Amino acid sequence: MTGLMAVFKRELKGYFATPVAYVFLVIFLFFSGYLTFKEGFFEFRQADMRPFFANLPLLFVFMIPSTAMRLWAEERKTGSIELLLTLPVTVTQAVIAKFAAAWCFLGIALFLTFPVPMTVCYLGDPDKGLIVTGYIGSFLMAGGFLAIGSFFSALAKNQVVSFILAVAACGVLVYAGMPSTLNYFAGIFGPGSVPVIESLSFQSHFDSVLKGVIEFKDIAYFVILIVGWIWACSIILDERKAS
Repeated sequence: MTGLMAVFKRELKGYFATPVAYVFLVIFLFFSGYLTFKEGFFEFRQADMRPFFANLPLLFVFMIPSTAMRLWAEERKTGSIELLLTLPVTVTQAVIAKFAAAWCFLGIALFLTFPVPMTVCYLGDPDKGLIVTGYIGSFLMAGGFLAIGSFFSALAKNQVVSFILAVAACGVLVYAGMPSTLNYFAGIFGPGSVPVIESLSFQSHFDSVLKGVIEFKDIAYFVILIVGWIWACSIILDERKAS
């Protein structure tokens, strides 16, 4: 446990040791605010966070893989992965520690969007429960995207390749739940295929959480997704270490 915490602290401090983290935060905060208020937010005359949360899946598709791509690809490129794996931690512990540090960083990014709910509360009297569940769902979704990005970062030696593969995988899991996509598959495979495809999508589970009710199936989806991709990442790194 001591080694795991050491890796976690090392990784989390590493984000703020270079300007990259600050650039990411500025870009994320700018686009999250811009996409929220550009869609006629004030014309709706309704104080809620739905426009903010509705844009997060698309924003996460590009922003989170850019964070995840350096997790292992950079370690392999610089050769520091050998040093990391000589520490008194298992490969799985190292994967969990690096993932937790990156997830914590993304949590900080979400926390820094607090001016948006403050603005909404100033303009009206929104449902506070919907805001809280929206942020919980956003944090879980960020963890899912990050786990996928971690896997491709371990799989690819090049950060750019890792980024492209992660964006493609995350994009598929988001757009699979879009109504147009579901209608397309229903026309090909029949209406019976819609619930199966929808259950695999980030979008459908995130939309469910945004309704203000956190159901077990939605929590289970994100937990299984995160654990599964982290486990796959550990297998990849174990094989690399053995070879």
